[in-house]
Amino acid sequence: MAIKGVLFDFSGTLFRIESSESWLRAVLTKSGVALPEPDLVRAAQQLESAGALAGGAFPTGPLPDDLAALWAVRDRTAEAHRAAYTGLSRQVRLPDPGLHDALYDRHMTPAAWQPYPDTAEVLGALRERGVAVGVVSNIGWDLRPVFRDHGVDPYVDAYVLSYEYGIQKPDTRLFALACEALGVGPRDALMVGDDRRADGGAADLGCAVYFVEHRLVTERPDGLRPVLDLLG
Repeated sequence: MAIKGVLFDFSGTLFRIESSESWLRAVLTKSGVALPEPDLVRAAQQLESAGALAGGAFPTGPLPDDLAALWAVRDRTAEAHRAAYTGLSRQVRLPDPGLHDALYDRHMTPAAWQPYPDTAEVLGALRERGVAVGVVSNIGWDLRPVFRDHGVDPYVDAYVLSYEYGIQKPDTRLFALACEALGVGPRDALMVGDDRRADGGAADLGCAVYFVEHRLVTERPDGLRPVLDLLG
């Protein structure tokens, strides 16, 4: 059966977040806080290990007891998302306590994200072929400005974001909402993502699923192009 709609994950699929060091450096510069270079690099590494950068690496060790339950439902509301990530950030000592909220705010800006090299090409090709495109993301904030700023919003027909519905992947209800928004049945849809557990939940609804690798932008120049070959 020909695919009539393609659902894409956001982070690690269409876009990639900046490095932890770039993230911290940008916030320090904007805040006017000076930190010796060795201390900056060390703090960035600690933030990465803590999993404090949403869209970056997951925590490398056990979560603090007060954050473990929140982490499991972090994408259901904007409040839970901010609390979870700023809570992880606060495990790392920084010169000013206000930097933890500033770091969270930074990760929501278009400047913190970069599209993969073939994102615009693939989304544009789908639009030319008349294939509906949706973005289905576990997230705690509105990512639409990121798409607009990088010029790919015109290719997206619908955004289905977990925090707007109180449902997070792999719950099939989120994928069902996305299919409904695109006006296609699950068996006429393809889900493209990087997380086999979260994005793989679309298969339980009857969608076809294709996985890409969550890698640096420079390391994955054409990971999305095979999607065009799967349309049938």
